[in-house]
Amino acid sequence: MFGKKKKLRVIMMTNMFLFFQDLLSQMHHYSPGVKQNALLGLKELLSQYPFLIDAHLSNIISEVAAVFTDKDSGVRGAAVHMLQFLASKIRAEQIAPFFPLVSAHLSSAMTHISEGIQEDSLKVLDVLLEAYPALLTDRSSILLKNFVELISHQQLSKRLKSKEKLSWMLSVNPNRRVTSQQWRLNVLMRLKKFLQAVVDGSNETEDEGLQEQRDSPHSVRSPIFISWKVHANNQQHIHLYENGGLRPKMNSSFRLRSLASVMDSAEKGLSSAENLKGFIEIIIPLLIECWIEASPAQSAPILGNLLESDCQQLMQQVLSIIHLLWKLTKRLDETYKMEVWLRMNYLVDFKHHFMRNFPYSLQETVKHKKKDSCKGNKYCTTSSNNVDHLLLNLTLCDIMVSLASASTLQADSGWLDMIRKFVTDTLQDGSKLNSKQVNRLLGVTWRLMQIQQNKVATEPLIKAVYTLYQQRNLLFPVRTLLLKFFSRVYQKEDSKTQRIRSRSKVLSRWLAGLPQQLALLGLRNPELSNQLIDIIHSAASRSNKELLQSLQATAVQIYDPLDGTLVLLPAEAQRRLVQLVYFLPCLPASLLACLSRCCIMGRMSSELAATLIGILRMRSSFAGWKCQVQDNAVNDVDYFSFLFSTLIGFSREELTSLQGIRGKPHISQTQLSPVRLYLTDLDQFLHHWAVTEVIHRH
Repeated sequence: MFGKKKKLRVIMMTNMFLFFQDLLSQMHHYSPGVKQNALLGLKELLSQYPFLIDAHLSNIISEVAAVFTDKDSGVRGAAVHMLQFLASKIRAEQIAPFFPLVSAHLSSAMTHISEGIQEDSLKVLDVLLEAYPALLTDRSSILLKNFVELISHQQLSKRLKSKEKLSWMLSVNPNRRVTSQQWRLNVLMRLKKFLQAVVDGSNETEDEGLQEQRDSPHSVRSPIFISWKVHANNQQHIHLYENGGLRPKMNSSFRLRSLASVMDSAEKGLSSAENLKGFIEIIIPLLIECWIEASPAQSAPILGNLLESDCQQLMQQVLSIIHLLWKLTKRLDETYKMEVWLRMNYLVDFKHHFMRNFPYSLQETVKHKKKDSCKGNKYCTTSSNNVDHLLLNLTLCDIMVSLASASTLQADSGWLDMIRKFVTDTLQDGSKLNSKQVNRLLGVTWRLMQIQQNKVATEPLIKAVYTLYQQRNLLFPVRTLLLKFFSRVYQKEDSKTQRIRSRSKVLSRWLAGLPQQLALLGLRNPELSNQLIDIIHSAASRSNKELLQSLQATAVQIYDPLDGTLVLLPAEAQRRLVQLVYFLPCLPASLLACLSRCCIMGRMSSELAATLIGILRMRSSFAGWKCQVQDNAVNDVDYFSFLFSTLIGFSREELTSLQGIRGKPHISQTQLSPVRLYLTDLDQFLHHWAVTEVIHRH
């Protein structure tokens, strides 16, 4: 019986394999219907027997990729669905050996003479960009040329004597099913996704907007946490590395062979300055032509900045592609030379075409059902889910300000003033901004502040950002971006020498409000509370007068033993709050009473209570400083009151209250001793015992 079942299983597997081979052979049939049915059958078979994919991956990939250029649209559509199915089953490392074949068939489809095959090649590209972006960008040199050929054609330049120089111009094909403008939009959307994959796959990962601006390579450092108690007992060794930080840089004269001369410039793709320059020289003129076609008519200056939705989509893609190319230029070794080259070649054209009707807004024609509709204007502002006119303007601002610098301020003052006014107005009326818009907006603001660093120019920008910061019900990502921006501005200002430092009144007001915000926030958003604590700690360690005064006034709220920020937040945040006690200008009796109750109630660990007691001792007259210090922040009487209250476990008011309770249900007294004991559970007793031991050591 067992042998018969095994024999039947062998027969079934044999038939299945023969059917699989037959389906692959049908992919070469002359009939489109047979090939389409073969693809559908192959997909169904692989769904039932997934092990066939691993066993015959090479054959499957080669047969499916071969029909990317099939003359029948139904076969190509089935191939796209089959590719989507395979992408969900095959990992990138599995398909990597066969990906050059897939890319070759994709390039063939993108450059095919048939318009239908070109259109379907974009669908194949979508699948590969979604599933295997890193593998696809490895062939960037070939695919970028394919993108260019999809929307343009080469023509010998009549202005040049040398016949070797070729120029590109936009092509128009009346045989396509869509308009030329819609076709260019479809291609540019894929080009943007492809360039985004190139940017995301580069070695240096940077966010858009504010995060990509860095003052120095040492602006981000990995902190080293040191326990001085452990270190003093030789139980912890501190290692200082020459190349520390989040991204260590090894200065070595030796290079791996694969990173050196093995790759030629074509294989390096856009990571090569030569290749990137060459692609920019080709694509930027084409993008400007696309912009001119989509931009408002020059004959209507009054409505010159009003855009239809379709035109704005195309203009957004144009600017997004340029913005991504700009990001790639910043990752080259000689960034300054590239910026000078970009300014010299493209600033004039950008000012003429991009800034002429700036800022742009989305407008749609409305049918006049009423005479008073839109106040007599046939155009009225509307919102659309597909386009974002604000992001278009901000992307344009980001591109333009990257071409300016402090040395070119006088020459660029005209269009920089336009951008500065737009940014200021947007910030002051930014209640509905999302995080992506705010990130780009703050990036432009930061760049403007670096171009013109005098207080007259920077103070209105900081004030506009503060206006947005003061609004209620901001999204958490937006609030986080604003905090990072202000923190960075403060650190930049504080890094200046005392002679050239000019304190911003708005920045001082923002810093002074942080402790009160922390006290009110509490446990509603622990992550935001942590960010506030970090900024407060940074400013307090720099002895910022305004912040320390505000922190002193809010300390009783923050360290309240019942519902203060200290007892509500997790342990790590509690540790940072306890460290802030060291920076307080004064430690009055009311605050010490709150801190004593925090130690007693067990709302923080005994180790943290020990840290707090040590900090208070350092601020008292009993610290034993050998050098002369300022007046002690803690009064001796208040300090001893804190210690004894913590030792006893009760404040003076609580002892009086306990003694006044009738029956004293929580107090026990035996006949053997006159001492009265307060009944506690084991955990509270152990916590109090640990705190008591710490006080005895001090």
